[in-house]
Amino acid sequence: MTEQKSRDPLHGITLEAILTQLVEHHGWEKMGQIIKIRCFTNDPSIKSSLQFLRRTPWARSKVEELYLKYQRNVLSKPKRP
Repeated sequence: MTEQKSRDPLHGITLEAILTQLVEHHGWEKMGQIIKIRCFTNDPSIKSSLQFLRRTPWARSKVEELYLKYQRNVLSKPKRP
């Protein structure tokens, strides 16, 4: 049998890992400006944001889109010697 590789760029990445990387890169304030949801602007935390994102497909999609843009930018930057 041959194994098929998933074409989903988010395959195997947890929502928590996505959110953590975005917060480390952008910070909560910038995240709230980019994606206008209260869990990023009012007393933000990973736990409360995960609860909201798991229940709200449109918000989760926006976070996943932002993560994919972030990944493309990180991968496209030339490495310094």
